[in-house]
Amino acid sequence: MNKQVRFLPKILAASVLAACAMPAFAQSAGSNIVGIGWFHLAPRDSSEGLTTARGYDGDAHSSVSNADTLGLTFTHFFTDTMAVTADLGLPPTFDLTGTGTLARYGYLGSAKQWSPAVVAKYYFGESSSKFRPFLGAGLSYTRYSDVKLSSTFQNVASGGSGSANASLSDSWAPVLNAGASYNFNEKWSLNLSVSYIPLKTDAVITGHPSAAPSMNVVSTTSITLNPVVTLLSVGYKF
Repeated sequence: MNKQVRFLPKILAASVLAACAMPAFAQSAGSNIVGIGWFHLAPRDSSEGLTTARGYDGDAHSSVSNADTLGLTFTHFFTDTMAVTADLGLPPTFDLTGTGTLARYGYLGSAKQWSPAVVAKYYFGESSSKFRPFLGAGLSYTRYSDVKLSSTFQNVASGGSGSANASLSDSWAPVLNAGASYNFNEKWSLNLSVSYIPLKTDAVITGHPSAAPSMNVVSTTSITLNPVVTLLSVGYKF
């Protein structure tokens, strides 16, 4: 009996060492990972000319600024290699600047962009690997809010003086994604991903001349954004 009692600590010690030697399955079937980080959106933008009540100006263009915002993600692993990620975050604000014949007006306005996305991903390597690259594809829904025009551009859009407002169309767009995760341990990871979203929106600008406020002066254009979206985040598995 004494021999068994003396042997028990050795068994426990061996079990602990064996457990420590086992690989940590940081990303395996059933894992849920929440992430928080930084989104950087860099549009590869272009725009069509501006159609107004006076006709079409093919040289009236605009450019869209880069934007940064807080990123939130949730990933569920269905198998050791297949996962689905929901990308969320605070809506970034984009500034619009005139180019071509609109260049002399400078800053034209701004808008907030809401673009949640769902992306299916394939992870390479073993579930216990520290470094795991991945490829993904998914779908994003984009809408805009807080669309504001500068006072200068409102005067232009209303025909000389007055007010104006604008709306941007919502749209669905595919998402192409690539990146990698580095697992510090079973719980914590660092994640970097780059996404490309072929995105286009139609803009309708409605001017209200001060001389005839009830009269609408409508101008239209289309803006292609095609942003490259970079996300650097820290993940926690539960």
